[in-house]
Parts: sequence; C-alpha cells; structure tokens
Amino acid sequence: MIFTIKTVVGREDVVLDAIASKVKTENLQIKALVHPEEIKGYVFVEGETADIERAVKMISHVRGLLKAPVDLQQIQRFLQPKEVEVDLDLGDIVEVIGGPFKGEKGKVIRYDKTKRETTLELIETTTPIPITLSVEFVKISQKIKK
Repeated sequence: MIFTIKTVVGREDVVLDAIASKVKTENLQIKALVHPEEIKGYVFVEGETADIERAVKMISHVRGLLKAPVDLQQIQRFLQPKEVEVDLDLGDIVEVIGGPFKGEKGKVIRYDKTKRETTLELIETTTPIPITLSVEFVKISQKIKK
C-alpha cells in the first residue's frame, strides 16, 4: 500500500535519503519512495504501515504520516516521465527557465540524452561556471549552425 508522509517544504529529498538509509540499516519492508517535484511538502512511500511508521520515527523534517492509503491512480500522473523533446547540440546557447539559475544564459558543453541532463557554462559571469541541469529547465535561445 502507498502512504503519504508530510514533510517540511523544501526538505523532501533530505527525508527521502534519511528513510532510505533507515530502511537499509533496519531491514524494513519498504518497496518504493518517491517525491514528485510538483507536490511540495509530501513524500509517497510504498510498504506496510508498521514498517513505514518505524522508518519515519525520529527523522528530522517529517511532520507526520497520513494514515489513509493513497490509491495509485491518484498519483499515477506524477510517476509518468515527462516527454519533452529537446534537440540540443554542443555549443548551443540556452536560457535556464527553472531553478536557482533561472534567467541565466549558458553554452551547452555536454548533453546526455539518456539521463536527460545538460551541462552548461554560464555566459554572463566573470568566471565560467559549469552547471548540470535537467533538459526540462532549459530552452534554446540560439542554435549553432552545422
């Protein structure tokens, strides 16, 4: 069964890591942990209620466990990968459209299609800074000519 853990907003990944660590050390029967980016302050966990309660006990940033199980259909849309077709080439100039570097422009220095990640070298900084982002957070400003 799938249950919802309420967390401090912005600390969902910390909670995921802490629960995963506790699952390994205490050999708990938890099958899956997920935090959809669109849902702030919540983590979904699949397993038995008793094991989930033991996993979240004494973990920082956990605000509680909702006792009612979640139906898979309710969160199914968050579990489907987003199909955004991005055609990036090395040297393309892109604009960051999400995250802490939103609004910055960068030059593509690496693109991994399988991971759907790109590494950019920020242009408008005095020292070039490489950052790695999901391709969902960039839009092409200027294509290089082949």
